Amino acid sequence: MIVDRQGRRFRNLRISLTAACNYACTYCVPDGKRLVAAQDELSAEAMVRGVAYLIEAAGIERLRITGGEPLVSPKLDLFLREVSQLGLSDISLTSNGQLLSRKLPLLLESGMRRLNISLDTLDPDAFKRIARGGDLASVLQGLEEARAAGMQIKINMVPLRGQNHEQVLPMLDYCLERGFELRFIELMRMGHLARDGNAFLQQFYGMDELLLRIGEQHEFVQADAPLDATALRYQIPGQGYFGVIANESVPFCRTCSRLRLSSTGWLHGCLSSSNRHYVGDLLDKPRHQALPALQRLLVRALGDKQDIAFAGGVTVMKIIGG
Repeated sequence: MIVDRQGRRFRNLRISLTAACNYACTYCVPDGKRLVAAQDELSAEAMVRGVAYLIEAAGIERLRITGGEPLVSPKLDLFLREVSQLGLSDISLTSNGQLLSRKLPLLLESGMRRLNISLDTLDPDAFKRIARGGDLASVLQGLEEARAAGMQIKINMVPLRGQNHEQVLPMLDYCLERGFELRFIELMRMGHLARDGNAFLQQFYGMDELLLRIGEQHEFVQADAPLDATALRYQIPGQGYFGVIANESVPFCRTCSRLRLSSTGWLHGCLSSSNRHYVGDLLDKPRHQALPALQRLLVRALGDKQDIAFAGGVTVMKIIGG
């Protein structure tokens, strides 16, 4: 087992199935151009081998499938079918929900029972301005169908000053009414926002303001969360829960257990580091050759983690997953 001086190790793997996305959200891609699949993306078979090798080499226990947008990838069917046989304790998926209705039977058939859906507003006009793609009604329909099928659903919202911060309470009420757990994600200094500090500060809507806003309508208390959780979790007694992923306000680097594998075969040990480690060539090697080399790269990837706080990074989040 690979452990650093703070006792951290990799437990949670987030795998970007594809860089392609059917949205072009303002906080991810400033030029409004939708990301497309890279020509050198790994095959579904190679990705499954990558997960299997990382389970053995790093002790990965939980898998989150991300993108881009994973539901647009033609690799999803095969990948889900194969990776569900690897004995992981949990497999979940993060999606913008645009294709959720269409893909829900596949997700249920694979045994998946947890979804994270990115949704920043319930206002159709604001939705178009922020996502620059898709259709709000289709997302909401998919969510209702997934709820009816018994899926456990978390909603991810990035509050943006001047764009959707007035939707904080409507979004919370929408989620509480349906048994969804809303996660407010503070804007991250990633990609273009790491290079343009003014743009970041103009849009940033932090945890203190967020909790004050929620407190105007709801009484809440802090709830327990796993040691390596990214979110501070709160309970509104008798109604439900919400969380805040406070990258800036309350850093969680000291307990981070996440490792990311990009669709093109790069390992990222930390979002705040520009370092990355290529493993694509190892995935075609037999186990006895691949594992020692992979473990050496994992030591370096774990060393990339910040000691205390997220410092920002120029990497585009959509390329390596949420």
